[in-house]
Amino acid sequence: MTAEPVRSGANARRDFYERIATLSMTPLWESMHQLVPPAPAPKYGPAHWDYAQVRPYLMESGALITAKEAIRRVLILENPALKGTACATPTLYAGLQLILPGEIAPSHRHTQSALRFIVEGEGAYTAVDGERTIMREGDFVITPSWTWHDHGNESSKPMVWLDGLDIPIVAMFNASFAENGAQDEQVITRPQGDSDARYAAGLLPVDHKVARQASPIFNYPYARTREALARMAAAGAPDPCHGHKLRYVNPATGGAPIPTMGTFMQLLPKGFATAPYRSTDGTVVSVVEGEGETTIGKEVIAWKKRDHFIVPSWMTVTHKASSEAVLFSFSDRPIQERLDLWREDRGGK
Repeated sequence: MTAEPVRSGANARRDFYERIATLSMTPLWESMHQLVPPAPAPKYGPAHWDYAQVRPYLMESGALITAKEAIRRVLILENPALKGTACATPTLYAGLQLILPGEIAPSHRHTQSALRFIVEGEGAYTAVDGERTIMREGDFVITPSWTWHDHGNESSKPMVWLDGLDIPIVAMFNASFAENGAQDEQVITRPQGDSDARYAAGLLPVDHKVARQASPIFNYPYARTREALARMAAAGAPDPCHGHKLRYVNPATGGAPIPTMGTFMQLLPKGFATAPYRSTDGTVVSVVEGEGETTIGKEVIAWKKRDHFIVPSWMTVTHKASSEAVLFSFSDRPIQERLDLWREDRGGK
């Protein structure tokens, strides 16, 4: 009888790994440091889109394809480190949508939740579940999961808005469904401003019942948000890490308007520089007003009105405003908070 060859430690392990691989198994101890790292190590980096460079391509796309043919005429803001994924961060999708005068982006619905942040223009509308709202620059508009929605532009100028969706999150759960409407425009069943009248005054209808996690308000006008920021600034000093920063809320629950994405607006006074900060939620930022620069890790991004940039998870960030500036942002923070995963570091070391 031939004796089994004596193997060294390394050879014995390699042989063991090869044998258990036939059973679709692998040793945890060889990858534990990657699976459970001591701190987040994002596999993507900062990114910046200069609107002055982006806009000509948006307008060119309007001559190449109609809003109806495209369903949604959008140029995706894809993180350079995530090529081929259509992702701004591993959990978030972002894109710039163009709708020209007289166009309609036809009605459809999908399980992905969406936000619209108006970047340029005034007078186009979004219709959600039977109610229309007119959109103006700086407005934040939501489309909850599985709600019918269409867009139209009855103004005389192009409209551009930032689309933010939880596409990667829904894909992770294999829960993606979509359906096209029978008509380009849905039937309007509620007067314009109905949801605002019922829910936007810090009050709720006496018999309101929470039917879904998304907010019953679907347009948060910028004029109201800007006034709130100005009043906050007048009432006290800016937070060292954030300046004057507010989060949008669902008035029925106190939570985020969209259950998978948190949305925020912050005011940075002229000359104000924030203290170092980092958090575990990757963030997409849209510049609403002003100019300044943001340092993310070792990268410095100079930004101005209508630019967009990405702050990755757990990378130290500081902002410096050369003029009074306002920044809109969205992230996956609500999901992380529900799962007790979200963390912040106000030292940013």
